[in-house]
Amino acid sequence: MVATTVALAALLAGCTRAPSAPPADLSACDRVARVQNAATAPLLPAGPCDLPALDFGTFQQLLSQLRGTPVVVNVWGSLCGPCIFEAPRLARAARLYEGRVQFVGVDTNDLRSLARGFVLKHGYPYASVFDPDRSVLNGLKLRAPPDTLIFDASGRRVFLLPRPITEKILLRELAKVAAA
Repeated sequence: MVATTVALAALLAGCTRAPSAPPADLSACDRVARVQNAATAPLLPAGPCDLPALDFGTFQQLLSQLRGTPVVVNVWGSLCGPCIFEAPRLARAARLYEGRVQFVGVDTNDLRSLARGFVLKHGYPYASVFDPDRSVLNGLKLRAPPDTLIFDASGRRVFLLPRPITEKILLRELAKVAAA
């Protein structure tokens, strides 16, 4: 019981620690590669650091624009310890499945400067949107980051994991939707 309490406290501390300073050079966002599907999905941000604010309705429109391609949605926050843990795995998988699966991040209840620093630090090669009031999180009926959802090419949600995703689980689920 004590071990469980200590582990839970450590996990919660990772999601509530004090903000750290953003990286010194946020101009690096200007040098990050631009996203490929912007022409077919106008609501998809052009670059990983753009972070436009979307409400749930607009986010649903974005998902509709992406139909025809499997989509991974990862809900994250820059101060969330479990989100930091899973970030490198998501970045690697996005590079591995580039052109076959569209990744979209949802930064929720955060500061844009911290979010941009997070994107740069973890080398996200995909776009994220900004969810300052938890509208997208609540609309998806999620409680708190991290959450990973996968939609097949028809737009049907086929996977949800409401905790940090491991590379093994992510690659297994991506193989299913990329092969379909």
